[in-house]
Amino acid sequence: MTNPVCVEVTRGNLVESRHRGSIVVVDGDGRTVFSQGDIEQAVFPRSACKAMQALPLVESGAADAYGFGNKELALACSSHSGEDEHVALAASMLSRAGRDVSALECGAHWSSDQKTIIHQARTIDKPTALHNNCSGKHSGFVCACCHQGIDPKGYVGYDHPLQQQIRDTMQSLTGAALGHDSCGTDGCSIPNYAVPLKKLAHGFARMATGAGLEPLRAKAARRLFDACMAEPFYVAGTGRACTKLMSLAPGRIFAKTGAEGVFCAAIPEQGIALALKCDDGNGRASEAMVTATLARFFERDGEVHAGLMAMANKALHNWNGIHVGDINVTSAVTA
Repeated sequence: MTNPVCVEVTRGNLVESRHRGSIVVVDGDGRTVFSQGDIEQAVFPRSACKAMQALPLVESGAADAYGFGNKELALACSSHSGEDEHVALAASMLSRAGRDVSALECGAHWSSDQKTIIHQARTIDKPTALHNNCSGKHSGFVCACCHQGIDPKGYVGYDHPLQQQIRDTMQSLTGAALGHDSCGTDGCSIPNYAVPLKKLAHGFARMATGAGLEPLRAKAARRLFDACMAEPFYVAGTGRACTKLMSLAPGRIFAKTGAEGVFCAAIPEQGIALALKCDDGNGRASEAMVTATLARFFERDGEVHAGLMAMANKALHNWNGIHVGDINVTSAVTA
């Protein structure tokens, strides 16, 4: 199956780039509400599945034992920009478990955000693992281990007890068989599993609705969603798509991006969730796709719908501020 063109980028009056992709929206029972393209293809969710990976932190009792509130839980689900607040909170999470940056196994990198990397270059000699966009997730991993009496050393490994917990959790949520054959290594070194797109969306719909989940998991899932929606800055950062989407409709939209053009989102009040993949891995396209798809379900809320569509279809300006083209979603997403 050839996936449809979902986003076009123009320069002048001509289309300069086209981005194909697949999208699926499902309810808690797994019924397809909307779809385009090959929704059975297996995709690596990358960072889009961090809320699933954070479930053991809550279910084990670690989050309560260390006094984590919405900010900490949002950071545990985050791909943050490495702003000062993100770095400080990750360090605080580790300290509550009696650990420090040396416990993190995610590696170090400079921020991908221009303003933040300039600030970092002015204030630090080099980044540490706390500046890694995944440090909140990894701090949560370390805390989950410590609370359960599991040695966190090597927690990024496929056979580590924590990764076994995460694998079992994701398998239960999505219904997908996860193992070595479907496993790759993520940018932050943990296992990442290819999941059929529809099953990935269904997993998030179950988290949003609690459909078919044990009470403990349903409560933990909703707690993580609520934390992210309450503290969207800690999920991403200043000017980032996830933060902007959740801020546009406070408490109504959960959204989480992943590398290589993956995006997952949920509208808990409507009991639905979505997963999408931009075939060429382009972030600008996946952001437009998820925003326009969410807008479909807010047509009766004019203000939210207008705000979402304004994010989906954007003008492009050059360094002199001249309008040179546009990013537009196609009828494959909006019709």
